[in-house]
Amino acid sequence: MKVLATAAAVMMLAAAPAAAVPVNWTDWTAKGSLSVTGTVDVGGTPVSVGFSGPYSFAQTNGGINYWTEGSPAPYTGGNVDNAPPASDIIGLNGGGTITLNFGQAILNPIIALVSWNSNVVTFSGPIETVSEGRGYWGDGAFTNVTANGFTGAGELHGIVRVLGSYTQITMTHTSENWHGLTVGVEGLAAPEVPVPLPLALLGTGVAALVLAGRRKRA
Repeated sequence: MKVLATAAAVMMLAAAPAAAVPVNWTDWTAKGSLSVTGTVDVGGTPVSVGFSGPYSFAQTNGGINYWTEGSPAPYTGGNVDNAPPASDIIGLNGGGTITLNFGQAILNPIIALVSWNSNVVTFSGPIETVSEGRGYWGDGAFTNVTANGFTGAGELHGIVRVLGSYTQITMTHTSENWHGLTVGVEGLAAPEVPVPLPLALLGTGVAALVLAGRRKRA
């Protein structure tokens, strides 16, 4: 469910200066047949993260670290400060639809990618391709980039930012033998603040109620 991302907000985010941003990466902790769950710590606030959809495997405690970087670095390039830590990853095999749920609204979710070659991907929100480079399986690049998707060329390793504030995002991907991902968060979304009615409108409303009362008594 998209929470706050209006067209104007997305334009402001896209136009913002490219300052380096520290990313909080998900600690995946449990897995089921069609789901993987974990937690991301955002400035001391734990936020639950849920993955649902078909997947091949999930590393939640140890295993190969697929987030190694060569030059150029795919996960600390662009304006992202820090690569995914350790070995947590969700491995995919074949295409399908993925849903990512967050326990509360988060800002600009980050998707880190391993080996997304020949893969056509579409997100439920607008995206920004942040960085690409030499990863665990080699080199690749984002191609055919649109407002909410891309195609992977070669051994694509890199980062995509989904612009806006979300409690849920979805993405579809096409069949490709082995590709993996993890999820990061830049920060928590600011809570929505109700906009008070102008005093003039409030005054008009009160006047209308008084007039209606007088007519009823008459």
